[in-house]
Amino acid sequence: MEFMETEEQSMIREMVRSFAEEVLAPTCLERDRNALPPLEEWKKFCEYGLQGITIPEKFGGSPVDDISEAIIIEELARVDPSFSVMYCVHVGLCAKTIALHGNEKQKEEYLTRLAGNEIGAYSLSEAGAGTDAAAMVCKAKLSEDGKHFIINGEKMWVTNGKSADIYVLFAKDIDHPDYGVKKHGGTTAFIVDSSMEGFTVGKKEEKLGIRSSDTCVLLLENCKVPVENVLKEVGEGFPIAMNALDNSRIGIAAQALGIAQGAFESALNYSHERLAFGKPISYHQSIGNYLADMATQTEAARMMVYKAAWAKQKHYEDGGKRHTKEASMAKLFAGDTAMWVSERAVQILGGYGYTTDFPVERFFRDAKITQIYEGTQEVQRIVINRAIKP
Repeated sequence: MEFMETEEQSMIREMVRSFAEEVLAPTCLERDRNALPPLEEWKKFCEYGLQGITIPEKFGGSPVDDISEAIIIEELARVDPSFSVMYCVHVGLCAKTIALHGNEKQKEEYLTRLAGNEIGAYSLSEAGAGTDAAAMVCKAKLSEDGKHFIINGEKMWVTNGKSADIYVLFAKDIDHPDYGVKKHGGTTAFIVDSSMEGFTVGKKEEKLGIRSSDTCVLLLENCKVPVENVLKEVGEGFPIAMNALDNSRIGIAAQALGIAQGAFESALNYSHERLAFGKPISYHQSIGNYLADMATQTEAARMMVYKAAWAKQKHYEDGGKRHTKEASMAKLFAGDTAMWVSERAVQILGGYGYTTDFPVERFFRDAKITQIYEGTQEVQRIVINRAIKP
């Protein structure tokens, strides 16, 4: 069992950390205050080629191992959780889904664009279909000439909703024989381009945290999607969605890990500079105990996240067992760790922790979403419980 990073992984960590500190950090506060997506920062990031890590080289990608992917997301979130989730959705939910399930023509057309500087998004949730993804009501129907699917409905909680160019979007084919028979019957995955007729971006959500990541409603009004843009086959979208969630939960766990690390470092640095009763507050037992627990919880979360990433890689490399349990465990533990560590960080900084003078206030707000999206903590416990049956 090997716990050391490879030389390549260490180089990737150093490169992403430098980018985050030099490019993202200076604009974080303004973007958070004004809910501005990091579009200029994205263009600079694409110069590193890391936007294509889940895309095969033949389509312009630069593949890395799955632990490296987790490290990239972690290092971005350590400084800017909003940018990290933008990236996580692009490489995981969008690009990887097309890479896994798309045909050669789809990969050539869309992966090459995603390997450039175009942004990817993923749209599964609806107003009444979040945790219960199979309850979606967005409908697709084949056009009379058989060349397009006509999609009608409203999708919600779409990360990169306004910024994206390419979406993996789910709707139910109402003519499919399983529609109305099975709860997820007719569910189909489509590749949707933002320029397609009948596709518009609706309301942008005002959020507690990750405010620099745009979260939007998508409006589909007789949206014309070519039949060639169906992923795999009509009616086979639900397994695609569930597999994508297995993968993306590890990404969100890595985001939560980065938030915990960033909050811990901020609190640690402050505690060694702030004096009380003649000595740094880190030397007072109550604060020292907080710091020790924060460091331990964060390191434990790191081990769980990396193990889940390793299990994911083994699954795709040699057809090993699915990584559902490991992904849910990592997401559950890392999400709770991010929330707990960031709250302790605010407490250690006292009044300063409640202001925007220090990043722990933002980490605290950003941490909460890691306990909610990609399946709430309650859902993760259901998934884990199903996986540990004797």
